[in-house]
Amino acid sequence: MAHPLMPKATAVWLVDNTMLTFKQIAEFVGLHELEVQAIADGDVAVGMQGLNPVKAGAISAEELQRCEGDENAVLQMSKVTIPQPKARQKGARYTPVSKRGDRPNAIAWLVKNYPELSDAQISKLIGTTKPTIASVRDRSHWNSSNIKGENPVSLGLCNATDLEKVVALARARSKTVHAPRTDVEATLAAVAQDAATEAAAEPTEVPASSDSEDA
Repeated sequence: MAHPLMPKATAVWLVDNTMLTFKQIAEFVGLHELEVQAIADGDVAVGMQGLNPVKAGAISAEELQRCEGDENAVLQMSKVTIPQPKARQKGARYTPVSKRGDRPNAIAWLVKNYPELSDAQISKLIGTTKPTIASVRDRSHWNSSNIKGENPVSLGLCNATDLEKVVALARARSKTVHAPRTDVEATLAAVAQDAATEAAAEPTEVPASSDSEDA
């Protein structure tokens, strides 16, 4: 069974906005039922922004309503209709002309929901420039009055996997909140653990004994 690309963020939204059971949510997003319960209890995904699966095109509102009325019903994903950018090995991300007008909205959404992201990360993620990001931040953009924050995944400016990875990296570097459990985070955690181990192994200065003075 296929699952949403951002399982934890989707689970956060479903826990906060629906009457679905933990089991239904767990089966839909591909997490363990206990992990979904931990999200509801505030022990996991603390501070994570929820991702609306309806807006992301992962499921229909009608399907959510159907399963809310029957705790034994299984959520069925919708066929993804949002165009996904093609992966590029090198070079800057190309943004279609038709979507370039959406970038300020995406910047506003990222700046508001993930302040730990650097301008360089945002620039690479959605294919924009640092001056544009700065103008959206300080509201000096020429179209500032019409800018409305929108999820870049829903706009088709990046895919959910890239967004999750760049947020995990930013959070790990800034040490703000626990990053989503991804391969990237696991690597960073391992590096941090090695550094802590080396630091603990370094010899420390021992103060001179006062026995001789007492004698």
